[in-house]
Amino acid sequence: MNLTEADPKGLVRESYRIEGITLAECRSIFIDWALSVPSGISVPDAVRTLVAEYGQDVADHPMTAVLTEALTAPDEPRRRGGRAGRQGLSG
Repeated sequence: MNLTEADPKGLVRESYRIEGITLAECRSIFIDWALSVPSGISVPDAVRTLVAEYGQDVADHPMTAVLTEALTAPDEPRRRGGRAGRQGLSG
């Protein structure tokens, strides 16, 4: 996958250029980026492309942390609490 496919609007590229950007701002930009990925493009492949292009030289940048976190598998779902969870009721 090429960089133009991975970041068509340049949102991630621009986030690396913003001096003093915070982790929260990077997460917000990532959500905007993820919502703008065209259908048919693999998001994990796009994230890997972005990390390879932008994150290699700036491992301590907050956007690198967000992109790396995006590649991590989510935790296994756990049972929710409450009476229905304790009694096995569905609702």
